[in-house]
Amino acid sequence: MKLKKFYYKKIKSTNDTALKYIINGVEKGVILADVQTKGKGRRGKKWISIRGNLFMSIFFKIQNYTSLKKITKLNCLLVRECLQKFTEFKVVTKKPNDIFIKKQKICGILQEIIFKKEKKYLVVGIGVNLNKSPEIKNYSTNFINSFTKKNVTRLEIFKLLCDSYEKKINQFN
Repeated sequence: MKLKKFYYKKIKSTNDTALKYIINGVEKGVILADVQTKGKGRRGKKWISIRGNLFMSIFFKIQNYTSLKKITKLNCLLVRECLQKFTEFKVVTKKPNDIFIKKQKICGILQEIIFKKEKKYLVVGIGVNLNKSPEIKNYSTNFINSFTKKNVTRLEIFKLLCDSYEKKINQFN
């Protein structure tokens, strides 16, 4: 299933934009932004968006009975598998939805569910520290290119993630 792609230079939040597309009748797609001014993490926390990193949200319809546990596990698996293709170091999930290499966070995933006209939609926000990582007090962070032999671009990771979701989207139901 092909995802419609939407690109923005500057945006408040890729997840919030995806939610607006759903409200306006778009059933599936992916948002990519150069910069997020109000990126968000779990439980209302702010996602620190540094220019040059990857900020994207994928959204699509899912079955009403699909469990959050299954969704979380599958999202982490898909993202982890994609990032693993770029490094020899082991890429692991830190529950519930962060991706680490060598005990350092390189990626966060934010899942949101919205109901519209009795249909259930999933929005998956993915932020990958590509070239820089935020400094977070008492929390170890890093970026994917510090673990690669050749620098990986935003578009390489974006394309791989889009391809992976397009191939495996049916597994969410």
